[in-house]
Amino acid sequence: MLTIENLDVDIETIPILRQVSLTLESGKMNGLIGRNGAGKTTLMRSIMGLLKAKAGTITFDHAVLTKLPGHRRAHLGIGYMPEDRRLVPELTAEENILIPVWSTDIVDHLDRLAWIYRIIPECEEFRHRPATSLSGGQQKLVALGRALMVGERLLLLDEPTEGIAPILARRMGEILTNLKTEGVSVFIAESNDIHVVDLLDKSFLIERGAVTLHTDAREDAR
Repeated sequence: MLTIENLDVDIETIPILRQVSLTLESGKMNGLIGRNGAGKTTLMRSIMGLLKAKAGTITFDHAVLTKLPGHRRAHLGIGYMPEDRRLVPELTAEENILIPVWSTDIVDHLDRLAWIYRIIPECEEFRHRPATSLSGGQQKLVALGRALMVGERLLLLDEPTEGIAPILARRMGEILTNLKTEGVSVFIAESNDIHVVDLLDKSFLIERGAVTLHTDAREDAR
């Protein structure tokens, strides 16, 4: 589904990613594990077109993402949940979830919204509340719902359990378990895989901007 080959990315003049190569299979849940500063967020942003590749290619099915403008990812069915959530404070929780609809004209968005509420019922409970009234963990759930609205083919999650209360981190793990049973293709970046290791079909280790190891995560967990 997604293939990255020899990807180099600099931020200003500083090399961040170096010769990154990996492949994600359709319908699988993959992890990108590395400490803070290892390059996880840079890789996610590069896939989304928020950072420009210095060298290498990113291919999604037959589309070469490194040749497309960033906004085309949403039209290709790729959803992204950034680590810092990036909710619009003036909007309600539901309006934040619906933002992709306004930019991509998703025709079945009401059915999609009902599906999201089935997967994340908490979002339906506080759907009319302003985004600023939600806790950090609740905002993460809304950001996940927004990513799911457009991420019909691939979901990129940057640190979904980072910085939230343990009970909400466990709840996020439960939601991801449900997504796995739904067959959603997911790429999860985490500093610590404690909440997701049992879900991952494959895990990539990133260190100092390079992918140094990939394993069957379920084998490692045994």
